[in-house]
Amino acid sequence: MSTRKRLYAGSRVRAARRRSGLNQAAMAEALGISASYLSQIENDERPVTTAVLTALSRRFAFESDDGAGAAPAVQLQAVLDDPLFAGADIDPARLARWQEVQPDFAAMLSTLYHGYRQAQERAAMLDDSLAGTGQHTARLPWEEVRDWFHEAGNYIDLLDREAERIAGELGLALTAEGLIARLETRHAIMVAGWQGTAVDSALSRFDRESRTLSLDRSMAPASRYFQLAHRLVAEEMRDSIAALAASADLRSEQARRLVAVGLANYAAGALVMPYTAFRNAAMDCRHDIEQLSQRFGVSFEQACHRLSTLQRPGARGLPVFFCRVDMAGNITKRHSATRLQFARFGGACPLWVVHEAAAIPDRILVQLAETPDGVRYVSMAKGLVKPSGSYGRKPRRYAVALGCEVEHARHFIYADGLDTTAVGAVTPIGIGCRTCPRDNCDQRAFPPTDRPLLIDPDRRGMVPYRIG
Repeated sequence: MSTRKRLYAGSRVRAARRRSGLNQAAMAEALGISASYLSQIENDERPVTTAVLTALSRRFAFESDDGAGAAPAVQLQAVLDDPLFAGADIDPARLARWQEVQPDFAAMLSTLYHGYRQAQERAAMLDDSLAGTGQHTARLPWEEVRDWFHEAGNYIDLLDREAERIAGELGLALTAEGLIARLETRHAIMVAGWQGTAVDSALSRFDRESRTLSLDRSMAPASRYFQLAHRLVAEEMRDSIAALAASADLRSEQARRLVAVGLANYAAGALVMPYTAFRNAAMDCRHDIEQLSQRFGVSFEQACHRLSTLQRPGARGLPVFFCRVDMAGNITKRHSATRLQFARFGGACPLWVVHEAAAIPDRILVQLAETPDGVRYVSMAKGLVKPSGSYGRKPRRYAVALGCEVEHARHFIYADGLDTTAVGAVTPIGIGCRTCPRDNCDQRAFPPTDRPLLIDPDRRGMVPYRIG
C-alpha cells in the first residue's frame, strides 16, 4: 500500500503557469487534463497526482520540492546556518530525519525564513529610499522591471526552453553567419552595416518597412553576434515575449515596454548560450569566464550575466551573484542567487573589490569578503572598456563582479589560492552604508539610518561620529 503524501501545490502550479504566459485552458491542454481539473489544483481543492506532476516537470520545469514547498534537509541546513540561529548545532542526520517525519513543519519553517529574508530586503530598500530622497516615492519604470526580474529568480523558463530549441535546430550553424542566414531565409530580413556617430550612437537599427537590420560597424564580434540573436528571437518568440510582458504585474506602459526589451535580451543570451550546454561547460571549467567566452563566442560580461540566470529547477547552476558597476559606483545590473543582496538605492560598499577593478581594466581581481551576517563570499571582478569606434565618442568603462558563497568555492576557479578560513584574509563588507551595521568602518560614507549617533567634540576619528 502506498504511503505517498498528497501534494497540494496550487500556488506553485499557478506561478509556473503565469511564468509561462499561459491561461488555464492552454496549460490544461499541455498537461492533458481538463481546465476545471487544473482550476481545482490551483485552488488546492485537489492534489497533484503523479501523472500530472510528471507532466508539470517535463513541460514547465516544476518540482514538488522546489522553492517554498517541502524543502529538503540540505535547504533546511542552509536556513539554520544563518546567524539568526547562532548556537543551534543540529546533526545533519537528525535534521534529515526531522524533515522526513515532519515535512509540513519543515516546509513552514523554510517558508517563514524566506519571508523573513524578503522582509529584511524590503526594509533595507525602504530605509535606503527614505534616506536618499527624504520621502517614499513610487518606483520608476526601470526599477519595476529590475525588481520583476529579481522576483522571477532571473530565470524565464518559457523563453529559455524556446531558445534552446532554436539553438538545437541551428546546430553547428549557431554562429553569426548562421543567424544571418536564418534571418534572411525565414524572415526576409537583410543585414547591413551602420556607422554610429556622437549624435546617434545606436548599436543597431531595424527598419520594419524595408526589413533591414543595420549594425554598428564598430561593434566587437561578440556584441554583433548578440544583436543578431536579439533580432532573431524578437521575430521567433514575438508571441511568447508579448504574453509574458502583458501578464507582468507592472504599473505603467513604459514598464511593460521595458520588460519586453529585457525579455528579448534574456532570450538572446539564452540562444547564444543554450542552457544545458552552457551549464555543463561552466561546471567542467569551474566557471572560468574566459574559457566560456571563447567557447560560446560571447563577451566576458555576457558570460557572467548568463551564469546568474542558471536557475532551472532540477538543473540549477552554481548559485552566484552578479553585478555591473560604473565608474561612479552605480550598480547598473544586479542579481543574486546567494544570500547576498544588493542595495536597491545608492552604490555598493566601497570596500568591495569591484570598485578597484573599475579603475584597472582587463585585470581580474579576487577577494574573500564577509558580510555583517557572517557569510563569506569569494568574489571575482574585472574592469572592462567597451570601445566606441570613434574619437568623438568616449568609450564605456565599468566593471563586472561574480561570486559565490565559500561553501561552493571548489566549483569556482577564482577561489584557487585563497585560504577561505583565514581570519586576516577576509575583507569585512556591507550592503550599503545606510543599512550597514558595522561601527568600525573607516570607509563609511553615510551613517546607518537605524542606529543613534554618538558625537564627541573631543574625539577625532575618520568620521565625525560613532555609532551607538
